[in-house]
Order: sequence, then C-alpha cells, then structure tokens
Amino acid sequence: MIPLHLGALHPVEQIATIVLAFGPFVVLGIVIAVKRRAEDRESAESGESE
Repeated sequence: MIPLHLGALHPVEQIATIVLAFGPFVVLGIVIAVKRRAEDRESAESGESE
C-alpha cells in the first residue's frame, strides 16, 4: 500500500495546526502566571495584616 500525500497544507490549515499544537501550552502558562500573581498578592496582604 502506497501512502497518499494530499499536498501542502493551506495557510489556514497551517495556522490551525499550530494553534492546536501549541495553544494548550500557552493557555496553561497564562493560567499558571495569573494564579501565581493572585497567590503572591494574597500572601502579601495576609503578611502585612499580621
């Protein structure tokens, strides 16, 4: 059986592939950064009030 090649990807398909490949990691990084900032702000506020 010879694998068939459908040709080069359309630019929209290339963008979709990149977004699907790297998008979840970008979103995870943003969530981690926001959560750390919130925790840092929370610990700074609780440290000042003690």
